Amino acid sequence: MNDIIERMRRGDRITEHEPDFPRLCEEVENTRRLIGELNTGYHSPDEVRALLERIWGQPLDASVRMFPPFYTAFGKTTRVGKEVFINFGCTFLDQGGITIEDGVFIGPGAKILTEGHPEQPEIRHTLQTQPVIICRKAWIGAGAIILPGVTVGENAIVAAGAVVTKDVPDNAVVAGVPAKVLRNIKNTNL
Repeated sequence: MNDIIERMRRGDRITEHEPDFPRLCEEVENTRRLIGELNTGYHSPDEVRALLERIWGQPLDASVRMFPPFYTAFGKTTRVGKEVFINFGCTFLDQGGITIEDGVFIGPGAKILTEGHPEQPEIRHTLQTQPVIICRKAWIGAGAIILPGVTVGENAIVAAGAVVTKDVPDNAVVAGVPAKVLRNIKNTNL
C-alpha cells in the first residue's frame, strides 16, 4: 500500500483498478470508524489527541489541540507539528498529503483539500491528488478552503471564507474568491 500512497503524493491519477485499491478502501473504512468515535460525545484533550494519533498514524506533541467534530476519509498522509490548534468542524481530504507545521492555527469550518478529479467525464471517477503545506505559524481563517497543490507561507493569514487556489507568500494576508494578496503582515515589535 505504500506504493499507492507515494503515487498519490506525487499527484498520479489513481483508479479503482489499482492492485492496492481494496486495501486503500479498507483503510478509509477504518478511519471513518475512528472519526465516528472522535465525533461522538465528549473527549478530554488527551483522548482527542490519542484518537488523532490513530487517525493520522503519528505521535502528536502534547501541545496539539483540536475541537471536534473533525472530518477526514483517510488520515494517514496528514503530518502535524507542535503547538497546532484546529477548531471545530474542519475537513481534511488528505490523500495527497497535508503537512501542518509548528504553531499553525486553523479556524472553524476550514477545509484543506488535496484531492480532486479530472474534468473529462470519461475519467472523472479517478482520483488526482496534490499535497498541501501549511507553513509555520500560518493562520487559516474560519470557513477558508485550501485547494490541492497549495503552500501557505510562514506567518501568512488566510482570511475567513477565502478560497486559496495558488501559493500564499510568507507574511502575506490573503482574502477573497479566489484569494488574492491584500497586504503583508504589519510588523509590531511588542
